[in-house]
Parts: sequence; C-alpha cells; structure tokens
Amino acid sequence: MIRVGVIGALGKMGREVVKAVLNESETELVTAVDITGEGTDAGIAAVGKETGIKIETNIENAILKYKPDVVIDFTQPSGIFEHVKTYINMGVKSVIGTTGLTSTQLIEIEKLTKEKNTACFIAPNFTTGAVLLMMFAKQAAKYFKNAEIIELHHNQKKDAPSGTAIKTAELMAEANPDFTTGNCAESEIIKGARGANSKANIHIHSVRMPGYIASEEVIFGASGQILKIAHHSMDRTCYMAGVLMAVKYVNENKGFIYGLDNIL
Repeated sequence: MIRVGVIGALGKMGREVVKAVLNESETELVTAVDITGEGTDAGIAAVGKETGIKIETNIENAILKYKPDVVIDFTQPSGIFEHVKTYINMGVKSVIGTTGLTSTQLIEIEKLTKEKNTACFIAPNFTTGAVLLMMFAKQAAKYFKNAEIIELHHNQKKDAPSGTAIKTAELMAEANPDFTTGNCAESEIIKGARGANSKANIHIHSVRMPGYIASEEVIFGASGQILKIAHHSMDRTCYMAGVLMAVKYVNENKGFIYGLDNIL
C-alpha cells in the first residue's frame, strides 16, 4: 500500500485527487494539506463522508507526522517551486500537477532530485488524451512548416501559457526549428495580438474563460491544407488515471521525470 499525502486537498483538483486516492486499492490517504479548513475532514469535500484524515495547514509538519511515501501537489504556481524543494530535501517522493515552473527551476529541481537520490514527477498535463496530442503534434511537425497553438482554460488559471502548450511547443521544436516559414514581416497594431512567440517561433494564444476546464488545439498549415489536433478535458476526473500512474511509478523508481509521455 502506498502512503499518500495530498497538498492543496480542498481545491478543485485536490478534491478529485483525494477521491481518487481513497478509491484506489493500491493507495492509502495518510495526510491532506490546505491553506484553509484546518481540522476539517478531508473526505467531506471529496466524497461526502468522513475519512478520519484531518486537514493540516503546514506541509513540513504533516510530512514529519504522517510520513507519506508520495505527496501529490496541485496548489498554486506562486509557491510550487518552494514546495518541490521541500519535498526533495525531506526525502519524500512527489507528483506535481501545478504548472508555472520555469525552465531554470526545472533544471534546479532535476539537479536537487539527483543529489538527494529521490524521485520527482512533474507533468504539464495528466490526461492521456492531452499527452497523445503532444505526441501526435510532434509527429506532424516533421511534415509542416507552419503551426500555432491555442490553449483554452477556465478563468481561475493564473499562469499563461499553460504548461501543456509549452510542452507541446517544445516537442514540436525537436522536429522543426521554425514554424513561420514564408510569413510576411508582421506589425502588431495591438501588442500581443499574435500571441506569445515560443520555441521554434510557434505562436501560443491563451484564452481564459468561464465554462472551460482545459482545451488545446494545434493548427498546422501548408499549401492547400490545414491539420488540426485538439483535446478537450470535460471533467477533472480525466486527470486521475495519469496521477495514479505517476504515483505508482515514483513509488518504485527514483529520478526526475517531466511529462506523462515518459511512462506511457
């Protein structure tokens, strides 16, 4: 049985994670942490009944007290880097679903993970469909010289562009160094109209709108044809299979892993 701690347990994703851990035969929820709700039962918000696991507000104290094998973190971008360093330095394996980490921070996390001989699994997206989109986009990138990405999320998502869009662009860039072949010299009348210019000159457009959970569309163009690859998350439960897959993987392995595609 894998002893699991959930950080951000009362958030929308956190509640789904708590539910998934409780319902999985190979995992045991041993602690739950959130910045609010101290002392309340973690199961009430997640499954509508008491579990005996009370919400803690201090991550370090919760880890020392309940000794989870793996912690799952779906919190806020502003604090995630410090959270990850805490897990690594305390020797606790972690699965990170919070996005917003910079490339420099990821390099530091990888280095620290090796130094401490533990495991840290970070994924921009835990849905198998979104990971497949990235893999398909990388394959298509070999055959198209023009492409752009549109990512659409709920209006409470703080970081932009999404980690999924950034990872998609990185994979596409491995196959093609420039996706603006033949474009004319551009002039933005309103700054930002063409979106963010990412790796290999792939423009990423971020939409934040109530009603969405998470969607991404990659548009490839060539003379006489358009190819669109899209994925839509309709419910947060779609992330849970990937999260549990990552938990089981880090429980048995060490090292730094970035992206669910590495274990599919």
